[in-house]
Amino acid sequence: MGMCNDYRYTQPPDTLRDEFSQLKIPLRFARDASPNYPPYEDIRPNQTAPIIRGGLEGVELCVTPWAWKSSSGKPVFNFRSEGRSFAKSDRCLIPSDGFYEFTKPGDPKQRLKDKHLFTLAGEPWFWIAGLVKEGAFAMLTTSPGPDIAPYHDRQIVVLPRAEGLDWLDLRKPEAEILRPLPEGSLTHEQVR
Repeated sequence: MGMCNDYRYTQPPDTLRDEFSQLKIPLRFARDASPNYPPYEDIRPNQTAPIIRGGLEGVELCVTPWAWKSSSGKPVFNFRSEGRSFAKSDRCLIPSDGFYEFTKPGDPKQRLKDKHLFTLAGEPWFWIAGLVKEGAFAMLTTSPGPDIAPYHDRQIVVLPRAEGLDWLDLRKPEAEILRPLPEGSLTHEQVR
């Protein structure tokens, strides 16, 4: 089963403008990005969603497809972070206010998998560490933290908002950024 292949971002468009305004970092909108994008309830691979890319004059919001094509033609929507250097990569931040993991249904008569929503405790939204390649983005993954381990053997790299620029600018060693969060950082709700 794939890793995170469904997430959401339902915050109003002003959220990202306000975030970077408070940080005193200019936020530009790419040609393809409307400052008034809709809420995204279920974002899945091959759909487009907002991401933030760094640059010399600040940051840019663009609406980009999720998943590039591998050499075999399969979509790459998650990318293992361990043992790699991303210093020369096109890094991005993926805004999110929740992501989903799926498990075998508790009820054997149920055909659909159980769907679990994870959010960052005490925060309305967070970042997911990502990469851009061939005009599309993928989420970085790491070993599962204690909040995810009961549901999956990997997890996406969740960054609290204050740590987003650490990833864009590599202000800290990658191993300090690309790690699971401590126990109790994520809240869980079974939604199906």
